Amino acid sequence: MFQKRESGSPAGEAGQILLVVVLIIIIASTIGLSIASRSITSLKTSTEEAESQKALAAAEAGIERAIQGNTPIAVSVSNPGNSSYSTAFTQIQSSSFLINGGNLIPKDEGSDIWFVEHDANGNPIVPTALSPNFVYLYWGSSSETCGSNNAPAAIEAIIVTSDGATVTYRFTYDPCSRGNNFVSPDAGSFVIGGKTFMYATPQGGQNDLVKGGSIKKIVFIRVIPIYKDAVVGVSTCNRSGNNCPTPLPSQGYVITSTGKSGEVNRKLTVFKGYPQTYLPYLSYGLFVAN
Repeated sequence: MFQKRESGSPAGEAGQILLVVVLIIIIASTIGLSIASRSITSLKTSTEEAESQKALAAAEAGIERAIQGNTPIAVSVSNPGNSSYSTAFTQIQSSSFLINGGNLIPKDEGSDIWFVEHDANGNPIVPTALSPNFVYLYWGSSSETCGSNNAPAAIEAIIVTSDGATVTYRFTYDPCSRGNNFVSPDAGSFVIGGKTFMYATPQGGQNDLVKGGSIKKIVFIRVIPIYKDAVVGVSTCNRSGNNCPTPLPSQGYVITSTGKSGEVNRKLTVFKGYPQTYLPYLSYGLFVAN
């Protein structure tokens, strides 16, 4: 005859204990694997952050090394600690380009466009001044709207010439009606240096920057954004992009430095221009001619 086994028998209790032990092992393994995974991820992140900082430091070292002297140098260096850097530079010398290396020009400070060569010490050679037939400035984007908190900048352009005597000319342009009596620029879509601008200085007449080519022997033009920082382009071609003269003299260099540490790369790009001429009177409106 068969006997009915009670659920509380030793064999049943052993099976329950075994099941509990298995469950505990599974839970413990899951928690352990999770902790191990987080630890590995954390370690990997910390390592990558450390390598990234080393790569950035290497890239900065490359920039410092490259800009020594007036003419940048291309260098490639392997440092102790598994880091290295390499640099390259491009000279800005064209009929159309972005001023200040395409970086924002600080409002009320400005940046220079050079129409003269510089010597080996970075000093301007005034007798090499050019007399271009066309000079146009371009600024503003489609996202900037007059009357909003993101209105485009106004532009002040100060031209310093040396044609027998030093003469300065001052021009101011504003695409918005702000009660400043500035001249309204031309509106449209203008591409300079791969960037599209919405406004340009007028062509022809007394509001033309070079008055139809009658302003001679330009040494430099200081371009000063007003109301906000701005990216500004310049062209010495006609409005159609034709009739371009010989490229303007060098405006400086765009330097790119790539730092590497382990498997991490960091890249820095800076613009090295020529020192701005210290002419404090430019900001106070003392001009011989207009």
